[in-house]
Amino acid sequence: MTEYHKPPKQAKVAILTAGGLAPCLSSSVGFLIEKYTARNPSIEIICYISGYKGLLSGEHVKVTDAVRENASVLQLHGGSPIGNSRVKLTNVEDCVKRGLVVEGENPLHRAAEQLMMDQVTILHTIGGDDTNTQAAKIAEYLEGHNYPVTVVGMPKTIDNDVVPIKQSLGAWTAAEEGAKFFANVVNEQSANPRMLIIHECMGRDCGYLTAATAKAYMDSLHGLPLLPGLNLTKQRKCLHAVYVPEVRIDVDAEARRLKRVMDTHDCVNIFLSEGAGVHDIVAQLEARGESVPRDAFGHVKLDKVQPGAYFAKQFAEKLGAEKVLVQKSGYMARAAPANVADRALINACATLAVECGIKGNSGCIGQDEERGDSLRAIEFPRIKGGKAFDVRVDWFQDLLRQVNSV
Repeated sequence: MTEYHKPPKQAKVAILTAGGLAPCLSSSVGFLIEKYTARNPSIEIICYISGYKGLLSGEHVKVTDAVRENASVLQLHGGSPIGNSRVKLTNVEDCVKRGLVVEGENPLHRAAEQLMMDQVTILHTIGGDDTNTQAAKIAEYLEGHNYPVTVVGMPKTIDNDVVPIKQSLGAWTAAEEGAKFFANVVNEQSANPRMLIIHECMGRDCGYLTAATAKAYMDSLHGLPLLPGLNLTKQRKCLHAVYVPEVRIDVDAEARRLKRVMDTHDCVNIFLSEGAGVHDIVAQLEARGESVPRDAFGHVKLDKVQPGAYFAKQFAEKLGAEKVLVQKSGYMARAAPANVADRALINACATLAVECGIKGNSGCIGQDEERGDSLRAIEFPRIKGGKAFDVRVDWFQDLLRQVNSV
C-alpha cells in the first residue's frame, strides 16, 4: 500500500475511448465536455489519445475554450475524435511488448502514476466490456493504493452484450445503419439467377446486433411499394434466415428449407452473426493443426476465420446457387454518428456520469437490469462481458416466424 496522495484543490477531468468503434464515442465525448463546461467552465478537461495506450504514455490533448464552445459538432460525427486502441492493462506481457511499460513494471501502477502526474481527479472511460473491466481494475488499484481518482465508465458496444446493462450506447444506431446497408445489397439478387446473399453482421458471442439489424430491415419493407408483375416481390426482398451465436445451426436441415426458397424465388438472403458457428469453425481448424490468431484479450480474430465465407461454402452447393455474395456492414455501421435514440440515451448517461464524477462515485453508467432498469452508476465488479442475446424475446420470435414463412 502506497502513501496517501493528496488530491488537487480543483477537479480535473480526463476522458478516453477504447476498444472497437461504436456510434456513440464522438457523441459521448461531446456531451461530457458540454456538461462539465455548463457545470463549471473552470474545470480543466484533457483527453488521452488512443485509449489506455495514451494513458500509459501520457499522450493527451487539452480541451480548449474553442473546443468547449463547439463541442456540439461532435454529435455530427462517427468514430472517436481522440482515437481508440485495444490495450489490456492486466496483460503485462503485451504491454511490455508494445513498449508501453518496461519489464517488471505494473501497467496499473504506471496508469495511476500518470493520472497523478497529470493531476487528474476524474477519469471517464468510454468503451465496451473489455474497456470497463479494465476500468474496474484501475478503480480497484486506485482505491487500494489511496490514489484520489474517481473512475466513471460509459458502456459502448454495438453488440449490446455488457452485463448487467440493458442497452449499451451505439447499438440502436448500428442496427439502423446495417439495415440501410442491406437495403441496397439485397438488390444484387437481380444481378444473377439463383443468387445466395449472406449479410455478415458483427457480434462475436452475442446475436443482438444481427437480430436487431434484421428486424430493422424487415420493418423497412412494411409499406414499401412493389411490383409483382415484374418479379419485384416482398419474397425476394425479405430475409430467409437469421443466424445468431445463441442458436446452433443445423446446416443440412436449413439447406433443405432454403433450397425450396431458392427453387421458388430464385434467391436466398441470409443474415449471419460473425460469431455464429465460430466454435465449430475453430475446432475444425485446430483439429487440422492450424493456428487460430487471437488478440490481446484472447478473442479469436474473426477477420482471419471468415465465418461468412465458411457458411457460403457450406450452403452454396446444397442450394444450387449460381453465384454467392458475402457482404459485411460492420465497419459502416459502427463508424456512423449516433442517431436520435442513441443521442438521447448518451445524453442521459453523460449527465449522470458528470454528477457521479463530481460526487466521487465510481462505476459504469447504465440501465441496471438487476435493479429495475434504473439508470445508475453500476458497481464495477458487477460489469462483465458475454451477455447472451435472449432469443426468446417476442420481437425476435415474431421475426423468425416472418423469415420461416417465406
